Amino acid sequence: MDKRQIIEWDKDDVDIMRFMKMDCLALGMLSCMKRGFNMLEERTGDKYDLATVPQDDDPTYEMIQKADTLGTFQIESRAQMSMLPRLKPAKFYDLVIQVAIVRPGPIQGDMVHPYLRRRDKKEDEHYPKEELRGVLGKTLGVPLFQEQAMRVAIECAGFSPGKADQLRRAMATFKNVGTISKFRQDLIDGMVARGYEQEFAERIFKQLEGFGSYGFPESHAASFALIAYASSWLKCHHPDIFCTALLNSQPMGFYAPAQIVRDARDHGVEVRPVCVNNSRFDCTLEPTGKRDTNGRERYAVRLGMRLVKGLSNKHAADIVAGRQDRAFASVDDLWRRAGAPAAALVCLAEADAFLPSLSLARREALWAIKALRDEPLPLFAAAASRENAVVDELQEPAVALRPMTDGGEVVQDYGHVGLTLREHPMTFLRRDLSRRRIVTCAEAVRVRDGTWLETAGLVLVRQRPGSAKGVIFMTLEDETGIANAVLWVNTFEKYRRVVLSAGMVGIYGKIQREGEVVHLVAHRLADLSEALASVGERNRAFPLPHGRGDEFHHGMPPEDHRTIRKHPPATVDDEDDVERIKVISRNFH
Repeated sequence: MDKRQIIEWDKDDVDIMRFMKMDCLALGMLSCMKRGFNMLEERTGDKYDLATVPQDDDPTYEMIQKADTLGTFQIESRAQMSMLPRLKPAKFYDLVIQVAIVRPGPIQGDMVHPYLRRRDKKEDEHYPKEELRGVLGKTLGVPLFQEQAMRVAIECAGFSPGKADQLRRAMATFKNVGTISKFRQDLIDGMVARGYEQEFAERIFKQLEGFGSYGFPESHAASFALIAYASSWLKCHHPDIFCTALLNSQPMGFYAPAQIVRDARDHGVEVRPVCVNNSRFDCTLEPTGKRDTNGRERYAVRLGMRLVKGLSNKHAADIVAGRQDRAFASVDDLWRRAGAPAAALVCLAEADAFLPSLSLARREALWAIKALRDEPLPLFAAAASRENAVVDELQEPAVALRPMTDGGEVVQDYGHVGLTLREHPMTFLRRDLSRRRIVTCAEAVRVRDGTWLETAGLVLVRQRPGSAKGVIFMTLEDETGIANAVLWVNTFEKYRRVVLSAGMVGIYGKIQREGEVVHLVAHRLADLSEALASVGERNRAFPLPHGRGDEFHHGMPPEDHRTIRKHPPATVDDEDDVERIKVISRNFH
């Protein structure tokens, strides 16, 4: 901004000078919500922002209680999703608590389980004095927020406001863990002097001490809860808009575009592939000509060219500008009218963007691009300029290119777009996995508590929270859904290489069910990355396997897929070169 001056200050110096300090958080979800609200206004004429989103919406809270929150703000992590069916938020303040309670502070301060037991009426709230009820009544007698800790210190232990603020700063620090302990004796002595039991005072301090790792102010939790609710409302009522806005705001959140798209499709949203004649740089919405049960027109999400690996925004803009008058009729037509270099067209061909409107498969499009030159021949350029028309391509003999395998198409999708709208990679391995008695993720989460089983999937997320004492949480995905696994420290150390590097794993373990929350507690892990590497060689349909003695009755069957190939072929021809599927896992600490 013209004439703006910025002076950098250390935050502690700001406190010493008694300046007002405000934290401005650059949250990606704010950009996502702005995009979503703009699309909603364009479609319906209704103008929304965070302050005007309809409150107390029952369908939204029902969705949240089922932990159907992939892509939403704050409540999409593994820990949050596990807590939602237990806490069952039904009003806004429940979300404020939900955001604050799944934090290292409350977990280490042993506040989570007492709160849940009291919320479920399994434990009585305990207030030795009425003044404590006034401080902790909203959170059922459990201190969850920094403001409550300050009020406990002032009203129950006799701290001055200045000393209570020192306590707050000790709780708020990220780095100086342990500084809160210097207030221990003062707080306990102050509470005992005012008639509280020594044991109760020590328990209160232990809970407050948990804030030394990371305590949440109530105002911060309320702000986050508002964004969490608004993003959930948009997902609940307009999943197509939510998906589009989320894709256009990447990278952000726990999940990659592949999982965002899959979740949208699970919610009935039609997703259309990248197309040279229909896609813009950003993902967009297209009318489908159909209506939902409420009579509203349904829209499909058209994937944008932003998802195409290696394609710049400028070249995408050139392509969009080049088709303003009429759609492209061929690869050559696009190249001449858009002026995009052949390298940009290769990116689009590898992303299969010529298939939807030009019916050119990857190999056919790449073959057509090989005939192009980035410097047009003078004769053709002059003819095109004079006639103001597209020069017909030279008539070349038709070339019959061998089609790619179904699995090869999926591998290419992941490699060049980061997701696929075709079959899930695990579909091609399911028969082999079933022979090994490896069940699907959907089957795994349906069985009863205590069942031992083995499941397998692509590794979506690895998470090692600082408050979990070394425990690793993994999220696996197959063609049926996701499964959540827990790895205790000993298991992690034994299978460290597999956990940290494998793109696909098999996990044998015991199902642990608590209400609607299901985890697979891992006992043994297997690296199935080589099996995943074989996807590119496979087709969707397999012949039914014959017994060895049946081969002469029914003819020799094709390659026997009774076992998962441990290694891909040592050498293949250049034309048949098979790429390995690239699955992007997200790791959080």
